[in-house]
Amino acid sequence: MPRMVQCVKLGRELPGLDKPPFPGELGQRIYEHVSREAWEMWPAQSTLLINHYGLNMADPDARKFLREQMEEFFFGKDAKMPEGWVPENTEEDEDEGEGVGVGPAAKGGSSKGGGGGASRKK
Repeated sequence: MPRMVQCVKLGRELPGLDKPPFPGELGQRIYEHVSREAWEMWPAQSTLLINHYGLNMADPDARKFLREQMEEFFFGKDAKMPEGWVPENTEEDEDEGEGVGVGPAAKGGSSKGGGGGASRKK
């Protein structure tokens, strides 16, 4: 049975991480108070921050900024997800063919095989 934690981000008891995600006080704090499900939300958030601010992860100041943002993401005063929030179930959406931006119609073409490009010579 997985180790359970009272997740500060999602506000309920959920399976925790198998080990601290990195050494140090923040890594231990995340291990003790953040669920695996909440931890899996961090890569998308960190990518958004890196791209938005143009962070160079070779720069110690950028790494410090990202670590501060991680702490705010999990433990800040507005860190808890809104009441009633449920994660998107991407596997189910894919099974039902409801992917956003998939197929010719999503690219502005019709579903009758018109690709919108130059016509082929026969």
